[in-house]
Amino acid sequence: MTQANLTPKGGEARIRTKKPPWLKVKLPTGEAYRKVRGLVSEHKLHTICESGNCPNMGECWGEGTATFMILGNVCTRSCGFCNVSTGRPDAVDPFEPGRVANSVKLMQVKHAVITSVDRDDLSDGGAEIWARTVRAIRRQSPGTTMETLIPDFAGKWENLQKVINVAPEVVSHNLETVRRMTKQVRIQAKYDRSLEVLMRLRKAGIRTKSGVMLGLGESVQEVRETMQDLRSVDCQVLTLGQYLQPTPKHLPVAEFVHPDVFNSLREEGLAMGFMFVESGPLVRSSYHAEKHVV
Repeated sequence: MTQANLTPKGGEARIRTKKPPWLKVKLPTGEAYRKVRGLVSEHKLHTICESGNCPNMGECWGEGTATFMILGNVCTRSCGFCNVSTGRPDAVDPFEPGRVANSVKLMQVKHAVITSVDRDDLSDGGAEIWARTVRAIRRQSPGTTMETLIPDFAGKWENLQKVINVAPEVVSHNLETVRRMTKQVRIQAKYDRSLEVLMRLRKAGIRTKSGVMLGLGESVQEVRETMQDLRSVDCQVLTLGQYLQPTPKHLPVAEFVHPDVFNSLREEGLAMGFMFVESGPLVRSSYHAEKHVV
């Protein structure tokens, strides 16, 4: 980070060009992981865990958690941090909810995380497919809990209401970065609109969650202000992780933030009143997601 009290213990802040040792990932292992891996391969199932090469895949699959993306793989937005293709998406597949639900059932997923691209090309932003997917999973796997990582639906609250109506156990919407950097990092998104998404979800009685990436050039004070903004709308779960540049065309990494910093921010977040704070260099939005429904 850019302030002295966010430097590693006994060290000085500096911008790194090479990944530090704490970003090394262990290969997935364990009987539960191998079982899920076998089911995915046998039935040709698709998860974001695998296609996104998530560093926590082995741990999450071992706990019975998996992440699926709906509404295609082409986004209508062009965020500076995201490696999803931008362009004109294909038509909505009406059979997708059933296929996702079948994958959840075959994989024997205990907790499913569902995410999507932004679909600003659709009048409802994809909200109907969101609702149908949640209902389909409940029909096929009634014991599976769910987290939906949703877009902002361009501030069309009648579309957000469709997600509220099916009441997933947790609904997540990521701020991704601090207020000052939102226009640069998220481009078409609006910081206050995202806060309103979370506020409306909480007023409807749904457990809410948000994530922020570190290492884009933000300061410690800006991170704290973002955390306070999330608490101001009663957001209950927070994830903090290291931003990693997907390709040279994406925003550069300004800093590889030391694990001590993440640990400190986790303690501050809990003191602010968050129920759960997952904070670490390799933390991603769905990390330990199964614990956030308790």
